[in-house]
Amino acid sequence: VKSYGGTFMTAYKTFAVVGGDLRQAHVANRLAAQGKTVYAMLLETNSALEKSLVCAEDPEDVLPQCDVIIFPLPMSTDERHVNAPFSKQKVRVCDCLSGLKPGACVLGGKVSPAMRALAESCGVTIIDYFEREELCVKNAVITAEGAASIAMEELPISLFGSRCMITGHGRISKALMRILRGMGADVTVAARKHGDLAEIEAEGCRAVHIATLAEHVRGMDVLFNTVPARILTAGILEKLGPDTLLIDLASKPGGVGRTFAPPPKRPERPASRAGRARPRLSPKTAPEGFGRGGAQGTTVRAEKARSVRGAGTRGKVA
Repeated sequence: VKSYGGTFMTAYKTFAVVGGDLRQAHVANRLAAQGKTVYAMLLETNSALEKSLVCAEDPEDVLPQCDVIIFPLPMSTDERHVNAPFSKQKVRVCDCLSGLKPGACVLGGKVSPAMRALAESCGVTIIDYFEREELCVKNAVITAEGAASIAMEELPISLFGSRCMITGHGRISKALMRILRGMGADVTVAARKHGDLAEIEAEGCRAVHIATLAEHVRGMDVLFNTVPARILTAGILEKLGPDTLLIDLASKPGGVGRTFAPPPKRPERPASRAGRARPRLSPKTAPEGFGRGGAQGTTVRAEKARSVRGAGTRGKVA
């Protein structure tokens, strides 16, 4: 234990980085560069990972030796196994949590109630790093950059002069407003609170109450949803133009679902799925927000962004 200006911090030496995407690989690489002992597990096919860090041993044998265990974001996608897209192995979370050394620091992202209950049954307390405000803010900026990038790839026009609608006024919306305004887009933001509407106008954007959304979506080139609720009803979707790009950045259940989608108006075109691309966006920058506190590294929001171009593909959003 070391003291820094009256604050005591534990000097962790042995880290296990378990599962996850490219960002987990960069977390492992960064920790190793700091002289830490690192076991990178369930990342064996991740090309961004230093090969010397790959650990093929059984997690049940290695994890009890570690001071810190860093799980991915989300920790699990099925409430049972570790989220490990870069591994052919399927390892149960309960097997990872059993037998850890007393005082081990266990970190995970977007830890579900089921995962938290499982950890408690194993006598383990999980720290959810995605609850850290500084990480959420920086993640919002990365998410907004990714959304703008998808829009530029998918739209047949430039963002300069385009008509953009954003629903919601949280962290992602605020970051996206600044990016789109800086690129010369005509930005309209739909929110509920009067204070938010005033702030939106102060930022130089057009503000509308979200209850009147259906009156303002017609003619938009792109609609970015950041509200984690099914606010994009069939009536609203039907008012979108045939070439309007819809990018859903919200957490589950998202803003639009199959049950709300209108019948296809023309042959379907492939949908651009931002959720699969975003783990590759700024994978080296993403861990930095957490690196200034806690156990020196983690991942950020990885999934739950979807984009659909045109009415013909709206019904294919998962």
